Amino acid sequence: MTEQTSAPRPDSAPGRPWYASALLAVVGVTLLLLAAWGYARWRSPHPFYGTAYSGVAATPLSGTAQGGRAYTFTPGAGGRTTALFFGFTHCANICPLTLSYLNKVRQALPAEQRDRFQVLFVSIDPARDTPQRLGEYVSYFGSGTGLRIPEPALSEGARAYGVGYQKVDVKGADYQMNHTTATYLIDAAGKLRLLWDYTQLPQVARVLEDVQYVMEHP
Repeated sequence: MTEQTSAPRPDSAPGRPWYASALLAVVGVTLLLLAAWGYARWRSPHPFYGTAYSGVAATPLSGTAQGGRAYTFTPGAGGRTTALFFGFTHCANICPLTLSYLNKVRQALPAEQRDRFQVLFVSIDPARDTPQRLGEYVSYFGSGTGLRIPEPALSEGARAYGVGYQKVDVKGADYQMNHTTATYLIDAAGKLRLLWDYTQLPQVARVLEDVQYVMEHP
């Protein structure tokens, strides 16, 4: 009597390698996100260059501004549109370039709109960024307000905007700060309307179009 072996069933065939499945999953998720992004852009009443929010109320922030004066940022106060950025004055390149680009946008606005657009720079390094230092730093790039907020109010305010930051020790130096590099646009009604990634800001003309549309349609 001989032993008979049956052919392997289809479900026992060796599967694809795990990394192939992982790659397919990543591709699938990426395509899904791109489709969702494209649909949102298609449904948007205006093809923003930045990423649009849908009527989210912006969070107020309180601290000390240049000159040592108490300052509360109330979104939309005075009918002003605000470009908000979280950074620090010891930043090597992203922070100074961001402020430079935002002030180029402001200068490109017509005079009647320029007075209704402000740049707010919130320090994520309150240990070193004094109000005086912030004032000098912001004014170097043009017009704007530098705001120092002590902890834990700083982390609470940053979290409300989805901003993260972390102190990092650097060999041969004091320390640096890793942080979110997005800029947030808040309209005259106090609503968070857009964010631009740092890599988008050099396209000043396109950022300017976003700002003007938001100023005209709060």
